[in-house]
Amino acid sequence: MERRVVVTGMGAVSPLGLDVPSLWQGVLEARSGIGPITLFDTTGYDTQFAGEVRGFDPTQYMDRKEARRTDRFVHFAIAAAQEALRTSELAITDENRDEIGVFFASGIGGIGTLSEQLDVLRARGPGRISPFLIPAMITNLASGHISIISGARGPSLCTTSACASSAHALGEAAETIRRGWARAIIVGGAEATVTPIGIAGFNAMRALSTRNDSPETASRPFDVSRDGFVMGEGGAALILEDYDHARARGARILAELVGYGATSDAVHITSVDEGGVARAIRLALKHGGVRPEEIGYINAHATSTHAGDPVETAAIRTVFGGREGAPPVSSSKSQIGHLLGAAGAIESIISIMALQNGMLPATINLSDPDPECDLDYVPNTPRPAQLDAVMSNSFGFGGHNVSLAFRRVAQ
Repeated sequence: MERRVVVTGMGAVSPLGLDVPSLWQGVLEARSGIGPITLFDTTGYDTQFAGEVRGFDPTQYMDRKEARRTDRFVHFAIAAAQEALRTSELAITDENRDEIGVFFASGIGGIGTLSEQLDVLRARGPGRISPFLIPAMITNLASGHISIISGARGPSLCTTSACASSAHALGEAAETIRRGWARAIIVGGAEATVTPIGIAGFNAMRALSTRNDSPETASRPFDVSRDGFVMGEGGAALILEDYDHARARGARILAELVGYGATSDAVHITSVDEGGVARAIRLALKHGGVRPEEIGYINAHATSTHAGDPVETAAIRTVFGGREGAPPVSSSKSQIGHLLGAAGAIESIISIMALQNGMLPATINLSDPDPECDLDYVPNTPRPAQLDAVMSNSFGFGGHNVSLAFRRVAQ
């Protein structure tokens, strides 16, 4: 009999707040977490705003010395993982630590630390480079630190597939539990790319919005006036657990991760392909044993780009039998920006909160829909709905597509 995989804890650090309740309150208020960049001087930059995590103090989650030696993306990962463990009430002990893993993703890792140390190299020479440069910047160190802090000694790894990274981590963690290789896994993603080189690099691609006069309305998925995505930062963690293990310890089950679909477009390094997206959605439905009509909501990847939003819309129409058959869809990136490698995890948390609370998150800043984007995007105001199953989509540069399906579990 195949093992069932459930979610028993969640944690988040986001532009809407420093924990899951704050994130969800921001969703309910349809509030924007986007504002002028304060982390560095943006003079001369085409884009001068982002979804920053504000008021975050890493020493609330780790000692001061360790905080200095690690990158901001690791700080976010540790904070989110601690909240997820606390809310799950999963105690990691000598008896179970070998069966608890950590799958934590990042698309880019410690780009801030790398950039700072390159400045040191050029100004002061190779002898002044920090010995903590490499451990601070490599993407797998979020998983490594979480394993060390928690004592989890099961499988531990980092998935890196651009903006699909943490969605892949969730899917692969679920499959690891289904195989019986772990009883529980701390899974998620973290990203901290609101840095000079991060913003300049995406500006060079002409990927970012330049609506500097109105940052809070700049992320506008599906709107005809959208002009690019908005960078976000933060971390998100979920505790995935074997259903029988969770029930045996009396855990509160938040949702069941039933479906995981992963495909590759094999077409282009940055463009999204309708066929690849549609196949990922179909696979998630098939593997989860979910009928299309059971899905009551889709949290779209929708980044607010002219190229991506219509393609995802078309794929949803294809799978669900046209506009009339498609469920309500919305984009959390309208509120928090694009967290890159952490996007799949934080948007899965929002999807699960929608499922639990019977509330559809809104796509804010949607005033004039693109004619090619003709679905119900829950414009501007959240609304109640009866939900039994939901989906979350994530796509990454390189043609990586992931779709996840979650179902309500009767307690």
